[in-house]
Parts: sequence; C-alpha cells; structure tokens
Amino acid sequence: MKNNMANKKILCRDINNNFKKVDVNKLKFRPSVYGILIKNNKILLSKQWDGYDFPGGGMKIDETIDQTLAREFLEETGLKVKRREVVACESSFYTISFTKKSMNFILIYYLCDKIGGKLGDVKFDKYEKRYTGKPEWIELNKINKIKFYNSVDSVKIIKQAVKL
Repeated sequence: MKNNMANKKILCRDINNNFKKVDVNKLKFRPSVYGILIKNNKILLSKQWDGYDFPGGGMKIDETIDQTLAREFLEETGLKVKRREVVACESSFYTISFTKKSMNFILIYYLCDKIGGKLGDVKFDKYEKRYTGKPEWIELNKINKIKFYNSVDSVKIIKQAVKL
C-alpha cells in the first residue's frame, strides 16, 4: 500500500508570519495548554520579545492537562493556578524559531484561578531565557494595542474569557 503522505507538504508559519512548505512526515504533534488569569480588569501575560503571549506551553508525554498547566504557569509566572473552564481550542502549523522544528500544535486555553505562588519567581528553560521576560499585568482595555507572539487571535480569546 502506498503512503499517501509521502509527498504531502504543509504550510507552516514562523514567528514573523512567514510561511514555508514543510514535508508532513517531518511534523511533530504537540498538544499545548495555556492559562488565562484575569484580575481587576487586567490579564497576566508572559513577556515575549517586544510583545506578549499567554503563560503555558507543551505537554510532556507523562503529564495530564492539569499538570502541564500548573507546571508551565508556575515556570513562566511564579504563580500556582487551578484550571477552570475551556475558553478556546485552536490548531496551528508552526515552526519554532530556535529549534527550527515544525509542529502541528493543538492549543487549549483555560480560564484559571490563582491558588498561590509569588509573581515574577520564574524558571525559564534555556530557550525561554533568550526571549522571555517577567510576566506583566496588562489592562484589558489595552489588549487591542499590544503585539502578541502566537498563532491565534489572542484578542478574541481574551474577550471570550472576559465573558465567562
């Protein structure tokens, strides 16, 4: 039987919104979870280069969604959170800038409650240290004016979270 994927290419976006054709057999699958923490009409975002992203990241093979969200949020913000309801589920074909690996991302965004920790006590990995800064509280009325570094409509997701 012939492999139907042998010559198939997928368009993967990079951080600068450039697209490149990638052999589908070279893609890795990466489920990722992100937390949305809103307090006093502000949202907590991770500093990324000259913009922002939601705290979160990729699941390890031996982790549950709750474990991943707790680990990633703690590493990137210093805060302990508990997940609440799903705000959005998205997918994206994306090439990571530092590793040059292309992935099929499944991105799940959860509303969260803070349950402990100290803001700013971050533990970035070797890649994150290159581009990530301490988290910042951003006023909700300014989300339309900031730059996001991710592959989703962040403003739409934040507006959905506010409704919840």
